[in-house]
Amino acid sequence: MSRCTMPIARSTTSYAVLGLLSVRTWTTYELAKQVQRSLKWFWPRAERKLYDEPKALVAAGLARASKQYTGQRASTLYEITPEGRAALGAWLDEPSGPPQLECEAMLKVFFADGGSLPQLQRTLERLEAESAERLRALGEMASASVSEGTAFPERLHISAVALRLQARQELALLEWTRWARRQVARWRSTTDPGRWSAPGAIRELGAEIEAVLANT
Repeated sequence: MSRCTMPIARSTTSYAVLGLLSVRTWTTYELAKQVQRSLKWFWPRAERKLYDEPKALVAAGLARASKQYTGQRASTLYEITPEGRAALGAWLDEPSGPPQLECEAMLKVFFADGGSLPQLQRTLERLEAESAERLRALGEMASASVSEGTAFPERLHISAVALRLQARQELALLEWTRWARRQVARWRSTTDPGRWSAPGAIRELGAEIEAVLANT
């Protein structure tokens, strides 16, 4: 009797893992390494559930597991099933949720008036340094993919499209942190911006948004 797959609602992380399994077979360790290399840039939550997700996909009939041995050492190899490919294809046809930015540093910026100006300045300095470091890593990845090749050259066109968005986001964050540091440097404290004009900054932002939208 054929196995009947239950119509269980799956998380986006489930489909992220299914997507990786559609590329090739992986052990859980290999999946974790690949997530660290690729998905972490735009779906960091995937890594947290990674070790449970393949088992759940097997239980749902969307993947299958088999044992492989390296000497005496055993590991589990996961591969996608036809049902898994069908589920992945159906998910690709569904509307996506809106983009979300998760940034602890921005929470600290938003509630900076609960602390001191030096605290806010340190938060912005760290955010700038971290953004620059991520941007360097993306640049190295982009250069290596061309000069040294990639593990999946047949998917280079997909990687090129995805990589550009992440780089643009990091560039925008880096530009913003440098702008914010210049503005904050003019404040007297986190509760007193001195002669710095918040309405002026907001009007300037509104004009920038209108200019961009006018060209769409």
